[in-house]
Amino acid sequence: MLALATTASERSDLNLRPGVTDISQQVYSLHMMMFFICVVIAVIVFGLMFYSMIRHRKSKGAKPANFHDNVKVEIAWTVVPFLILIGMAVPAANTLIAMEDVSKPDLTVLVTGSQWKWHYKYMDNDVEFFSIMATQQEQIQNKFTKGENYLLEVDRPLVIPTGQKVRFLITSDDVIHSWWVPDFAVKKDANPGFINEAWTNVNEPGVYRGQCAELCGKDHGFMPIVVIAKDPADYEAWIVEQEAIARRAAEEEQRLLAMSMSMEELMATGKRVHDSVCAACHMPNGEGLPGVFPAIKGSQIALEDQEAHIDIIVYGRAGTAMQSFARQLTMSEIAAVVTYQRNAWNNNTGDMVQAKDVNAIMNGN
Repeated sequence: MLALATTASERSDLNLRPGVTDISQQVYSLHMMMFFICVVIAVIVFGLMFYSMIRHRKSKGAKPANFHDNVKVEIAWTVVPFLILIGMAVPAANTLIAMEDVSKPDLTVLVTGSQWKWHYKYMDNDVEFFSIMATQQEQIQNKFTKGENYLLEVDRPLVIPTGQKVRFLITSDDVIHSWWVPDFAVKKDANPGFINEAWTNVNEPGVYRGQCAELCGKDHGFMPIVVIAKDPADYEAWIVEQEAIARRAAEEEQRLLAMSMSMEELMATGKRVHDSVCAACHMPNGEGLPGVFPAIKGSQIALEDQEAHIDIIVYGRAGTAMQSFARQLTMSEIAAVVTYQRNAWNNNTGDMVQAKDVNAIMNGN
């Protein structure tokens, strides 16, 4: 029956999935064991109940018995459930203990939830990045046909090796999120100011998808998780490549600090950044959502204080949905989007912000 149930679960969304880790398969086996115990109990209890109702009904001349207690029956219905609960508790406790054992990891990843994206930092390497939903807005707006992995696509997936114990340190920058990958049997809350731990050891290379499982705001459904498990050799090659990319990005940032971009370059780059990062809240036309997200078009911050404009993008604003983009955008991208917002939609301030101006704000100058 367990084998049949496993096969059925792979074809259906009505049951848990066995997953691709030893822990996920333990959780699945535990779930099926509990399910069958409940089925057996239900069959016995309801079978006896319906048998008694039919066999001893008044129309057949049954006479009700008259008794007050039965010590043997009372002992039986106390001891039997107790033994059943012990039989369920032992494997459940073993599985829960194994799920919480984060000791001796082969690598550690810091997972930070932000509205509405995930940030991954490899604690053993110089690699970190944001992972943002990549589903096209046109699909969400029903202008394009929805893809196979609708709302479960990201621009940069988390990459981990197979056959190694990966520890996750899970926290949040703002509100409560929840990092959930069903195939790993991992679901941990990301609480601001706290760090929760989880771990996985994936047996099979592949692509595994999940979502934020906590109601974290209006775009809660647009916060997917994608994890790619690679063979250890492929993973090591990927890490080397990512570290090289990070070094080149740092070198390019330093080069850009020493040069100035033209207004045309700033506006083109700024429009791209605004449309991909800012438009979800402030709208492509800069008019925002009245009562929810403020407009940039014609706003005081876009028309007057340039330093405050840079500051709010770099550091965000506490108590609002405006988060810090210092780790998400390069200094040149921040400079470009500030320039764009101060000159688009008839704002027309004529201001040109360069990467060195953003660097000055970030260094407190």
